[in-house]
Amino acid sequence: MTAQPASAPGMAPPVGLTEEQAARRLAECGPNELGAQRRIPLRSRIGAQLRDPMILILLAAVALTVATGDHADAVVIALVIVANTAVGVAQEVRADNAVAALSAMTAPTARVLRGGTEREVASADVVPGDALLLGEGDIVPADAALAESSALLVDESALTGESVPVDKDARAEDPDAARLQAGTVVVRGRAVATVTATGPHSALGRIAALLHPHPEPTPLQRRLAGLGRVLALVAVGLCLVVFVLGLARGQSPQAMAVVAISLAVAAVPESLPAVVTLGLALGARRMAARHALVRRLSAVETLGSVTMLATDKTGTLTEGRMVVERVWTPRGTAALTGSGYGPAGEVLVAGEHPDPAALRAVQDLLTAAALCNDASLRPPESSTTGPDGTDGWTALGDPTEAALLAAAVKAGRDRDELLPAHPRIGEVPFDSLRKRMTTLHRAPSGQVEVCLKGAPEAVLDGATLAESPDLLERVRKEAAALAAEGFRVLAVASTLRADLPDRYEDAETGLRLLGLVAISDPPKAAAEATITACRLAGITPVLITGDHPATARAIATRVGILGPGNGVPGDTASDEVVTGRQLAAGEVPDLTRVRVFARTTPQQKLDIVQAWRAGGAVTAMTGDGVNDGPALRQADIGVAMGRRGTEVARQAADLVLADDELATVVTAVEEGRRVYDNIRRFLLYALAGGVAEILVMLLGPLFGLALPLRAGQILWINLLTHGLTGVAMGAEPVSRHAMRRPPRPPGQHVLGGGLWQRILRLGTVATGTSLAAGLWIRHTGQPWQTTLFLALLAAQLGVVLGLRERLFTRENPFLPWAVLAAVGLAAAALYLPFLRAVLETSPPSWPGLTAALAAGLIGFGTARAESRSTRAVTDE
Repeated sequence: MTAQPASAPGMAPPVGLTEEQAARRLAECGPNELGAQRRIPLRSRIGAQLRDPMILILLAAVALTVATGDHADAVVIALVIVANTAVGVAQEVRADNAVAALSAMTAPTARVLRGGTEREVASADVVPGDALLLGEGDIVPADAALAESSALLVDESALTGESVPVDKDARAEDPDAARLQAGTVVVRGRAVATVTATGPHSALGRIAALLHPHPEPTPLQRRLAGLGRVLALVAVGLCLVVFVLGLARGQSPQAMAVVAISLAVAAVPESLPAVVTLGLALGARRMAARHALVRRLSAVETLGSVTMLATDKTGTLTEGRMVVERVWTPRGTAALTGSGYGPAGEVLVAGEHPDPAALRAVQDLLTAAALCNDASLRPPESSTTGPDGTDGWTALGDPTEAALLAAAVKAGRDRDELLPAHPRIGEVPFDSLRKRMTTLHRAPSGQVEVCLKGAPEAVLDGATLAESPDLLERVRKEAAALAAEGFRVLAVASTLRADLPDRYEDAETGLRLLGLVAISDPPKAAAEATITACRLAGITPVLITGDHPATARAIATRVGILGPGNGVPGDTASDEVVTGRQLAAGEVPDLTRVRVFARTTPQQKLDIVQAWRAGGAVTAMTGDGVNDGPALRQADIGVAMGRRGTEVARQAADLVLADDELATVVTAVEEGRRVYDNIRRFLLYALAGGVAEILVMLLGPLFGLALPLRAGQILWINLLTHGLTGVAMGAEPVSRHAMRRPPRPPGQHVLGGGLWQRILRLGTVATGTSLAAGLWIRHTGQPWQTTLFLALLAAQLGVVLGLRERLFTRENPFLPWAVLAAVGLAAAALYLPFLRAVLETSPPSWPGLTAALAAGLIGFGTARAESRSTRAVTDE
């Protein structure tokens, strides 16, 4: 006796379309695709790079230097522009190609009826009206209405976030239960369905349509744009001031124009784009080594700015696999260790191995659960760990039944060994109305063994179980308590009968209760540590899922999103779990006070992210499903799962995690903070040097130094400081305290947080030491301009070494080598005849060298004192 496929009432079995009809509808409706991602032309990528505010300033500087005949400096600045643009474009192209390699279409092929004959066609060729043939493991290629179904179970987690598969039935009165959606997966049973919508008109396509095509600027881009505008105004103002003052002193207009432009170039840290790009590229490379693919360079820094992390549950915080965690029997509760579908694990009672009687009760329960089961487990193809960090075991069939099989093996009951001694001779399949499944087996004694499992409300009744009312009430309370903790609970029962009944359903009476099984999609091993790391870094985690509220609360509590001691100063969050229905009814006035959302729709996820952004937060959203796509795009940075993530999620994201590990996000946050710290460190160094050069040129004449530095000398200092050592600063290692401080305020200027005061202090010290060296040498009657040039350069090189957080670290050997190279090129400017003639320098005397060395040591000491005082304030 086998169950017959159920047909939808009033619907004749579909025969499908003819080839002519299918071709006509394909021409009318278009292919079953969401729309290919439009490739960005190379010229557009280059144009986007050149529109950066800092690059625009550099382009203007090139034009000015060319206009005044200073071709050498024009070439140097142009090379910086070319290098920055090339690195940025190459990274974007490489990332897009890698994402394309990860992408797999929702359903590459589909089985349909064409002209009454079964055919396999490309999923893009499926059209409305096609009759789909679906079986276990198939991906639904388009929206469809069920015509026939048999024990159909569908995984809709990619669309809804619901971790538990959903029953579907062609006879169901609920329209949703008789409808299939594109992108879902058949985990059990078979069906015939008629396609109702394809491509952009499907559920998958409607969600994809919510994605915004034009991403907004990142926090780094906004800050640098503001800085670029400020520096542009400063540069223009300095040109005019120096030019007018020079003319007033009787200098020639041509000479003063060159000096003014040179000072403008010195005031604008033209190496900033190179430093930013180098820092972001190094961060992207380090991320790639840790299984994270950066799709846009600026995404690395943006994570360092994040103040709120919105995370999905299924497959992000959790393993995405059902696991039996507890087993209750009349003898007590046992816990099962291990993860995934592998056999590794054991049965424990109160943390210890159970006594023989308790173990036997657990074994009896899991034996019945393994026999009343249609799933199967597949061992790994090799002995190595799987790409997702598990032991490589996979499941075919209902994930809940697969979890029962894995639990039985841990208890020493392998179904492959049980079935020969207990062959199945009959069954009553599971369906959504009965909510239970029964199998009948021939026991070794010759009797008929009845095994039943199902929802507690469908099993725990006197008509099914031969148990006392007191025991049944006790078990109902236990089941309710487990469900309140977020577990999916199954009741298991069995009995022995003398004969096989005429109707298999008649065997479902007088059974003995074996116990309850508590199943969940458990948190990943690193999830709790990741949430803790986020809290220590001042980042507020928020769980947004389509799953059941009790399940969402249980996972949020286990990983630390809910509960005391969240570690975020000033967090006034509510411990309430808010549902999508409450959001739709407008019952939640402030979305930013909620830390867990359940049963949410894609639009509601978007609303939550927008509410946080409206409050000034820098948001990050992690997810893997189609339902996460709109929020991934709307957030300041979207993080998608690469292995199990959908195409829509990957295309919407800024960062793709190839290993699907949430812990990689913490690494990205650390990298982002490193990049931003290095940018600020470079700005401190470069702008302090620029201030010193400007003050020397403005104050020098007041002390009798008519033209303190020549244009070529200014540009040479600028090249050795900004061009060599400045770029090397972008590779400085991360601060030890980077993840123990809160994120910088989203509205803080890039020169905020006391940075511009430090710039003035260091610039003043460099100015004073340089002028003092020049004036002292002039007082001795020796050539003073070369000493002033050398002292100003030495002071800046001392500052760059003093600003290192870890002075003797070997993680960035480029910086000390860059300083040595700058010293060598400075010596070349003093002793090589060609450079001496161009820069108008002369070999300094020993007193001049001593004065320059003293300026360098004072610059170094001042920078060390600044760094230590800043770290002390940060640690407080």
